Amino acid sequence: MTSFETRVRDSLDKEDEAFLQDLEGDRGLFTQIGGTFSGPLKYWTAIAFVSTFVMLGLAVWCAWSAFQADTVKAIVIWAGFAVAAFNGVGLLKMWVFMRMNHLETLREIKRMELRLTRLNEN
Repeated sequence: MTSFETRVRDSLDKEDEAFLQDLEGDRGLFTQIGGTFSGPLKYWTAIAFVSTFVMLGLAVWCAWSAFQADTVKAIVIWAGFAVAAFNGVGLLKMWVFMRMNHLETLREIKRMELRLTRLNEN
């Protein structure tokens, strides 16, 4: 047995196996989003979610103000702010979805570790 296999086996305990048994089924979108609210970045995820809604509200308000503006200069300014706010919404959503992808990748790595350990036990 190699040192890698020994380290993998030693790193898995009952808690890891229970965790992996919980992860065996397919998870839907909302379950994955809910999963981002755990772990060391849970507060950053909460900040990103709140910021997304704030940016969306700001974007809609700026777009509405652009339609209500009287001068071309005001329209351009409000429209610029609306575009910037919509970009902010998109970037924040990208961060959340990248976080979900990261967690799914970690989940698969854990699964493979457990399978390697089980293969070596047989």
